[in-house]
Amino acid sequence: MNNNQATLRKLEQLRLPGMARAFRATMETGLKQSFTPDELVSHLVDTEWDDRYNRKLARLIKGAQFRYRACFEEIDLESRRNLEKNTLLRLSEKGWIEAHQNVLVTGPTGAGKSFIASALGHQACIHGFRTGYYSCSKLFTQLKLARAEGSYLKALVRIQKQELFILDDIGLEPFDAPSRMAFLEILEDRIGRRSTIIVSQIPIAMWHQIIGDPTIADAICDRIFHSSHRIELKGESMRKKYRPDQEEEITE
Repeated sequence: MNNNQATLRKLEQLRLPGMARAFRATMETGLKQSFTPDELVSHLVDTEWDDRYNRKLARLIKGAQFRYRACFEEIDLESRRNLEKNTLLRLSEKGWIEAHQNVLVTGPTGAGKSFIASALGHQACIHGFRTGYYSCSKLFTQLKLARAEGSYLKALVRIQKQELFILDDIGLEPFDAPSRMAFLEILEDRIGRRSTIIVSQIPIAMWHQIIGDPTIADAICDRIFHSSHRIELKGESMRKKYRPDQEEEITE
C-alpha cells in the first residue's frame, strides 16, 4: 500500500493526472488482478493520452470563441440547401487544412452559414488545429484600435499563428481603407501557409464591389479564391432548427 501511495505521488509530481487517476482506480477496485503487467501499462498510458487530448481540445474550443456550439454531426444534410454531402465529408477531415486550402461559405440570411463554419471549426479543433472565429466588423474595429495603441503587428501575428482563421459576416458593412489593408495583410500572411474560412451573405461575384478599391479588391480576391472550396447555400432560414443553447448570437 505504501508503494502504491508513493507511486501515486510520483505520478502527480510528474504531472500525469490521467495516469494517476487510472492507477488509483485499479488499486481501489481490485482490477489490478485482472491486468497483465503490459495490459496495466497500456491502460495507464491510454488514460493519460485521453486526458491530455480532452484538455487540449477543451482549450482549443474555448480559445476559438465560436459563434455556435456546433458539431459536424449536427449539420442538417437533408434540407434542400444545396449542400453536397461529399464536399462536407471531405472538409470534416484534416487534409484541406494540412494543404492550406480555404473554404468560402455564402448564402442568404439564416441559411446556416455561421453554423456550418462553427461546425467545421469545431472539427478542426478535434484534429488538433488552433482555430479562431471572428466577426468581420468586430475584428477590423479591434485592429484599428490596435494600430492606434501600437499593438497592430502583434495582433496580426496572433491571427497568423492560427491554423484555421474563420471570418464571418464579411460585406455587412462597407470596407474602409484601413479595413481593406488589414484584410489584405491577414490574407497575405496566410496564403499557402494557413487555412481560412470566409462567411458572407453577399454572392462571391459581388465581393469586388463590397471590398471597394479595385486594385486591392483584385489582390484580396486572388488570395481568397486560391485553393478554395465553395459552399453556396440556398433555401429558407434554418434558425428555427437551432436549439436556444446553441446560439451565441442571432444576427448573421
